[in-house]
Amino acid sequence: MTFQDELAAAREAAARASDLLRREYEHFTAIPDAPVTISTHADKASQELILGFLHDRFPADALCAEESTPAFDSLPKAGRRAWVVDPIDGTRGFAKKVGQFSVMIGFLVDGKPVVGVVAEPAQNRTTFASVGSGCWTHTGTAEPTQCRVSARGFSELVLVQSWAKTGMSPKPVQALAPARVVETYSGGVKLAHVARGEADVYANTYEAFADWDICAGHVLVTEAGGTVTDLSGNPIVYQGENFKQTRGLIATNGPIHAEAITRLAAV
Repeated sequence: MTFQDELAAAREAAARASDLLRREYEHFTAIPDAPVTISTHADKASQELILGFLHDRFPADALCAEESTPAFDSLPKAGRRAWVVDPIDGTRGFAKKVGQFSVMIGFLVDGKPVVGVVAEPAQNRTTFASVGSGCWTHTGTAEPTQCRVSARGFSELVLVQSWAKTGMSPKPVQALAPARVVETYSGGVKLAHVARGEADVYANTYEAFADWDICAGHVLVTEAGGTVTDLSGNPIVYQGENFKQTRGLIATNGPIHAEAITRLAAV
């Protein structure tokens, strides 16, 4: 199965949420010192729109999402078929009005990610994939084009990561010594960078994050020809306790994957 009905629904839900967020973003007053934990009214509005749309299309499916939304909190959050939603991934990028945020919609079947959509409203760009159908991206009204991971090695390595505090050298930078570093908010945007071949590696070394931070982007990278595992090289496990991920994540173009894990472990 290539899950084309589910992919079409995810793309439509992301497009509707992106339209809403562009309107909100236009009138939003920037918060230059927005904290990591910030959540806005736009997060909740985006999530309610997405969950309502998906529930209408697939009423028997589970719905797992970042925000608490009373209309859907009583529904199952885990199951054989489960949608995994981050209504604004990179809310700091939204709140600071730097354009670095995304809508992430992933779909799991038997715990495996099979559909992913990462929409970047400020860029009017969407990158999407379903298992067996490759990864695609389009901007505005242009026709989608298929994307592939890069073929670069360590001598040309491009690392995408979160914004580092001034004077700090994060673990992936120390371990991988990249030729270039791209910094952005949103795990979805980072994973889309790898899928589109704009970066070669993204390593999430946080002690804990959530399924919705990575599910949609996971599919993009693997369908674009890359590799995604935890920091020990094991498969990512979804629908764990409280939907938490505690073993990290590394997404690469594939050929550098094993060596990148070894280098990270040595730091």
